[in-house]
Amino acid sequence: MSASGRTDRSLAVAAADQTCPRCGTPREPDQEYCLDCGLPLPPVSGRLPALRRRWIGRIGWYPGDWVWVSLLTLVVAIAGAAVSITLSNERAARGATFEVPPPAVTVTEPATVPVTTVAPPTTTSTPSTTKTKTPRKPAPANGRLVWPASTNGWTIVLVSYPKTIGHDAALQTAGRAAKAGLTQVGVLDSSRYASLQPGYYVVFTGIYGSKADADAAVSTARQAGFGGAYSRQVAT
Repeated sequence: MSASGRTDRSLAVAAADQTCPRCGTPREPDQEYCLDCGLPLPPVSGRLPALRRRWIGRIGWYPGDWVWVSLLTLVVAIAGAAVSITLSNERAARGATFEVPPPAVTVTEPATVPVTTVAPPTTTSTPSTTKTKTPRKPAPANGRLVWPASTNGWTIVLVSYPKTIGHDAALQTAGRAAKAGLTQVGVLDSSRYASLQPGYYVVFTGIYGSKADADAAVSTARQAGFGGAYSRQVAT
């Protein structure tokens, strides 16, 4: 790993311990709730926070504390499937049966019928006038969407990165969200919008006309691996 990559992950670990995972507001180590959005803050001491730091240090992002429960459930499910397959194989070995193949049947191919090819009639075509279409400018790729200028609306915030970490970390998370199947994914500068706390690069998905529409899509973002996703108004 390059020195810049290690620095970015170290900053991401620090951001996980020192900021709110939902809105990015700075927090104290013993603080239980975010003073800005009211989210119950995860602890920063103990076994679970230590696992969280190792995860971020190795991978560079963290989906949420719920991932440990999901991993345990997956391990239990795999173990159960392995036991079930073993028992099925043992039962099949004890009571194996053999089927006798049916007798072969001779199939006679039908006689070949000659086919007469008829030439299509000759037609005289009139040259048409071809209109030249002006090529359209391609839309930004998913993960690089730019919030429309002078547009107020609602969106779903996936992750907020302090500007001290840099723009690259936000772009990497946006690319991962696009690969996970989320649509209209991009990064915006919170300092340009009055409804957002300045000083952050905000990874968002979706542009909605109302809070109800944005709230209805929050569960999709969380199922894609962003457990702290929430709806937020974007207004200039």
